[in-house]
Amino acid sequence: MKRTAIALGFFDGLHLGHAELIRRTSQRASEIGAEPTVLTFDAHPDTFVTHKEVLLLTSSEERADIIRRLFGVENVLFIHFSEEVMRMPWRDFLDSLRSELGAVHLVVGHDFRFGYRGEGSAELLQRYCAENGMGSDIIAPVKVDGETVSSTRIRKLVLRGDMEAATRLLGHPHELSDTVRYGYKLGRKMGTPTINMRVPEHVIVPRYGVYATRVFFGDEEHIAVTNVGVRPTFHNGTEPSVESYILDYSGNLYGRKVRVEFHSFIRPERRFDGAEQLRAQIAEDELNVRKYFDRL
Repeated sequence: MKRTAIALGFFDGLHLGHAELIRRTSQRASEIGAEPTVLTFDAHPDTFVTHKEVLLLTSSEERADIIRRLFGVENVLFIHFSEEVMRMPWRDFLDSLRSELGAVHLVVGHDFRFGYRGEGSAELLQRYCAENGMGSDIIAPVKVDGETVSSTRIRKLVLRGDMEAATRLLGHPHELSDTVRYGYKLGRKMGTPTINMRVPEHVIVPRYGVYATRVFFGDEEHIAVTNVGVRPTFHNGTEPSVESYILDYSGNLYGRKVRVEFHSFIRPERRFDGAEQLRAQIAEDELNVRKYFDRL
């Protein structure tokens, strides 16, 4: 069995605090000849504990992609969070990491709780590791502007559309990944073709409006004008979509995987009096997005 150094946590959004935890895990793995590993859950534990939906910054797939892409840790494991897992005694949980995953070193955040009723703490984990010949690290809070960086804090910023502030706490732009879907093709008829994406289930929808974004697919990267909302000018629906007008690009992306990075909020979504007024506004949005990225 491989020896593993494991980072434990939920890692929603992969912010600066998570980054410190994962980097420490990689460092320890290199020092002791173990495989760096991130172990997380497929659903937020609070969903089971409070019986209320927790809207997240990232889907499970996005979390795994960010960990591999930004931190170079290929071994990302998900535990299916169930009633059985929720009721598992904290010591049994740690025993399973040793016996099933070959854990020899564990890294957690200062506020990490685990096991039945959250009885397991970072301090108990550290004591367990010492008793069983394992290494451990507890990562102290990472603060920005005197306040601890947290996924909860970042979710509030994304809901406000404050992407610059979110980027400061994340250490990278907030992003969305999805397979490009067929839309209404109104943008194509207006000369501004867009790609249509959906926000995954249980993931937070940013403030409705227009954003300066970067779009990635394959080996290509482009700037874009991205609208988050319900297209009130023509449809006034209730299901939000994410539509990106990719600048300086023409091609068919239907069915391809695309990643959108949100850099700055340009304006709120609004209803226009017909296609001509909307077309003029899109031209202005394009100009503002180009100016934004030119300043960087």
